Amino acid sequence: MYAFLSRMFADILDEKLLLELRGDDAILEMLLGNDKKWFMQTPLDALEESLNIDFTSLFLMNSAPIESSVMEDKDEVMVGLQNPVMQFYFEHGYELSLQRSHIQTPDHLSIECAFMQNLILKNEKNAQIAFLEKHLLTWAPAYLLGIENMAQTPFYSALCDFSAEFLVADFEQLIDG
Repeated sequence: MYAFLSRMFADILDEKLLLELRGDDAILEMLLGNDKKWFMQTPLDALEESLNIDFTSLFLMNSAPIESSVMEDKDEVMVGLQNPVMQFYFEHGYELSLQRSHIQTPDHLSIECAFMQNLILKNEKNAQIAFLEKHLLTWAPAYLLGIENMAQTPFYSALCDFSAEFLVADFEQLIDG
């Protein structure tokens, strides 16, 4: 799920990805529920255009999903080891090369979700709990629920709501399990 969320928050959705999503009934049902029909029946070019406008408005123009920006309420984003998220990555052997990505900040929601996926693959439960406690849960659910109402499409509204709930549920499962 973290790999999916990482991709959803990384960039606009292209035609190939939209077609893949249309072919995944389970994810659409889980994410969109009754709005799945809208996603499936909207012509592909119109769907791509409306989703890309919504993504740009939500995550690029209004409020970027960047922890240091949200937590510090500034337009300044911390990079390098001065960024606490980057220090956490470094301490857990996560080598992040931002040169290979258009996302130029280590504490972008997409990168943080990719890091969680990496911790899952390495079966590092304690690090998962610590990262959720110290980073993702301190800002992402509130941020996502705060911008959910700004979404112009059912897809991004549902994605924000689902992601906030998923982060909390994953943490609770890790603590209980």
